[in-house]
Amino acid sequence: MNTLTRALVTALAATLAFSLGAPTAAAAVWSSSDRWGTWNNGGYIVRNNIWGSGHGSQTISADSYSKWNVFANHPNTGGVKSYPHAGKALNKRLSAIGSLRSSFNVSVPGSGAYATTYDIWANNNAYEVMVWMNRTGPVGAIGSRQGTFTVGGHTWDVYRGSNGHNAVFSLLRTSNTSSGTVDLKAVMNWIRARGWWGDVTVGEVQFGYEITSSSGGKTFRTNSYSVSGG
Repeated sequence: MNTLTRALVTALAATLAFSLGAPTAAAAVWSSSDRWGTWNNGGYIVRNNIWGSGHGSQTISADSYSKWNVFANHPNTGGVKSYPHAGKALNKRLSAIGSLRSSFNVSVPGSGAYATTYDIWANNNAYEVMVWMNRTGPVGAIGSRQGTFTVGGHTWDVYRGSNGHNAVFSLLRTSNTSSGTVDLKAVMNWIRARGWWGDVTVGEVQFGYEITSSSGGKTFRTNSYSVSGG
């Protein structure tokens, strides 16, 4: 093929590509910009959950309960704006749960104010356990610091307090991680051993992003997530 022919072929290919349109990424199986948008998949509920005041816009897009992302544009002001998450209902007494472990892998922005966290509810939401895997910006836990402890496969700074509606136990990982496995049953048994709660009924285990600010728009991507046992 001579130079002129090669140039003509290249030009024709470019013209065809332009006229046909470049390939586009496949659309998500489910997407919502509604404040309370929800989707049931694989025994989990995926929620957009824009619950805080002074919020901006937020869209959640999911291929499954274990693979989903959020694009959030919340103003640079104080107060939690949203907690997009995937949740799995257990509704079992703690003593009846043989094991409960969870694995995750996320990609999160390097700025803004947020925490990647589990949220575990018990006794009809009388108790809340937050397990922070990473955090960025001016965010903090409710209550007073109880010390630093190793449980469930990680080392945490532990806080205990109340938000005015329910008791809150917060475990903040001493260093950020974007992937790992947590023994959630061990965490809950540890709380019980300290006398902070009894043989509670564990309601729902949730995992997602507690977002305070994400000005300009930021993407939070859940590459994989699962809960085993229960």
